Amino acid sequence: MVNRLSPDEAMFYFLDGDGSTTHLGALLILDPARTADGRPPLTYARLVALAENRLQSVPHYRQKVTEVPLGLARPLWVDDPDFDITFHVRLSALPQPGSDEQLQELIARVLSRPLDRTRPLWEMYLIEGLADGRLAILTKTHRALLGDGTAPEMSEVVADPTADAEPLPDELWMPGRPPGGHSVALGALAEAFARPGELLESFFQSSGPVADLLTLADRSARLVGSTVQQLVNTAPDSALNTDTSAARLFTCTSVPRADCVRIAEHFECSFNDVVLGIITGVMRRWTLSVQESIGHGETIRAVLPLGAREPISDDRRDGGWMGEGGAEFVTDLPVGEDAPAVRLLQVAGLADRYSQSQRRMTAGLRPMLPELGVVPFADLSTRVFNRLFERSYNVPIRMSDHRIEPLYVGGVPVAELFSIPALFGQRALAISVNEYDEHVEFGFVADRNVVGDLPAMVEYVTESLDELAVGGFGPRPFDPEVNS
Repeated sequence: MVNRLSPDEAMFYFLDGDGSTTHLGALLILDPARTADGRPPLTYARLVALAENRLQSVPHYRQKVTEVPLGLARPLWVDDPDFDITFHVRLSALPQPGSDEQLQELIARVLSRPLDRTRPLWEMYLIEGLADGRLAILTKTHRALLGDGTAPEMSEVVADPTADAEPLPDELWMPGRPPGGHSVALGALAEAFARPGELLESFFQSSGPVADLLTLADRSARLVGSTVQQLVNTAPDSALNTDTSAARLFTCTSVPRADCVRIAEHFECSFNDVVLGIITGVMRRWTLSVQESIGHGETIRAVLPLGAREPISDDRRDGGWMGEGGAEFVTDLPVGEDAPAVRLLQVAGLADRYSQSQRRMTAGLRPMLPELGVVPFADLSTRVFNRLFERSYNVPIRMSDHRIEPLYVGGVPVAELFSIPALFGQRALAISVNEYDEHVEFGFVADRNVVGDLPAMVEYVTESLDELAVGGFGPRPFDPEVNS
């Protein structure tokens, strides 16, 4: 049976290009000091064995993408006959004792490299040498492997909710015979002729690549016009929407969840309003660092999951943390407002309004012609589609829609968990937020050539939390040191 990429998978596969590396991932900080007595340490060999055992639950992670000649159909998932788990699971180390800055620079270098398209599209690194004997696991997975967002990322594959998770039953995997180039093309033609209407529409209504592009752009514009109304109201001018490169920077930080809860109670807003208020304070500080002044009504437009408007439950639930694939909405972050308290209330009001407005909602990035089997110029079509969304927002924010319970990898506790969002073309910054255990974890990915001061985001998060704790006016609503 032909295992063809879905329309979503094909779209993300073809979105790779200069300045757009559509991989995402996670950074897991492990603390072996908290491991139960008698449990073996997590070594590279044990991580390789764990990953290999779990791959049977995610078949695409042992398959590579084979493109169809002339774009006669979407590409195929094909078993990698030379699959080598040690190519994908790698060992790295920092000079002891490794600092957070050294770790983040190593991650930036890894994220700057494209995935090898001749192999399955994922990598995982065990990083040793962190201070206090900690370990780090970095995963990098092509967005195509997540499909519509329901498939797990590699970090979700190896992490467990308990320390004593049993391995999956052993299963002998033998790669299937890869199809030859002629059979791939003939199979695509057979599928195409089984849908003659699509074939005629794709090949005979057009008079060449230019006509095909114009038809595609016209259909895209009509689709966008009916589903993403915010395009008629483009985002503010920003250096964040510019031609980007593949050079990356990464930084991350966390704040106590209890502090955010107290702020939410004081201002009578939701927990996620506070998180978005912190991000707004961060973006205000970054804006002031790159321009001389900021207007009172100035905003930055963000897109975030619609599920982020739902209150996060105190009940811990199973589930992933990538925040991909769901419905989204576009809102404005009032970075021009001076008073932190007023800024937070504006953030809450705008997010409530826009999350219920059809003009501000989007189903997320979706293929233009999801029913199409014949896809000539598929790589061109996805770039046209992405270009249409170029000015609909300035920065994407990825937020998990639930509180993530404590996790373990090979029995070793995960102390911190940061998502690493994809950074698409014409976007110089992406932000992720996870609520993990008792902390709120912020991750920032940026184009090194545009947001070269990304490490400053760590200080900006702390300052934004502190100014909300102070409230901006009146007595301090709480003192984290006293109430911790």
